[in-house]
Amino acid sequence: MRAMWSGSISFGLVNIPVKLYSGSQSNSLDLDMLRKNDLCPIKYLRVCKTDNKEVPYEEIVKGYEYSDGEYIVLTDKDFESASLEKTHLIDIVNFIDEKEIDARYFEKPYYLEPDKSGPKAYALLREALKRSGKVGVAYYVLRNRGSLGIVRPLDNLLILNQIRYSEEVRDATDLKLPGNEQVREQEVALALTLIEQLTVKFDPAQYKDQYIDDLKRLIEEKAQGRQPVTAKAPPPPKVADMMALLKESLKQKRKEAA
Repeated sequence: MRAMWSGSISFGLVNIPVKLYSGSQSNSLDLDMLRKNDLCPIKYLRVCKTDNKEVPYEEIVKGYEYSDGEYIVLTDKDFESASLEKTHLIDIVNFIDEKEIDARYFEKPYYLEPDKSGPKAYALLREALKRSGKVGVAYYVLRNRGSLGIVRPLDNLLILNQIRYSEEVRDATDLKLPGNEQVREQEVALALTLIEQLTVKFDPAQYKDQYIDDLKRLIEEKAQGRQPVTAKAPPPPKVADMMALLKESLKQKRKEAA
């Protein structure tokens, strides 16, 4: 893996030199945009809105429109100068119980590796987090963007999980949600039994992106000149007798287990 950032973790007066690596990767297909009649690849151009002329990448700068038509140009040095001491720092400001964080806040994982002079302090923080059951809430800057994250241990690794700021999470109070008035206790009991039947130890390797696999198969069939078989969409489920549906679900599960 290639490090995408280097700096240090800071908590109290302790400073741990680290390198940061992306902990996730995209599983999407790389599709090109083509002209329909001759499949000519589409080229995207950076064009000036005023004179419609193409602008070379090296002539493009970033600017903020602070009033109508008036811009302030920002350079790479400006982005670093905005918070120079934070640019290469994962600054742990608090420790909390991870279970207190709403799942909506989690966004992206990064792996942290100690630099040559950091293994002892790295191991110290990792073991202290494990024994305390806490995670560190930290500020950091990555790709010219101030971010919030939590530092947590996973086996011998420290992970930085990017989390969203509170203003980035939408309020759901306007949604029309049902209450529990129509739910019967017998239905809840059956649902709990079904949940128990379907409960397993989490193994992420057993979950595959079936959609991408099907799409690759379709592409291969078309490449070989075969007409792919169009799958029929399942009929929309009918909200019928919940007790009957739950009982049938349990019956099917027992048959699979037999």
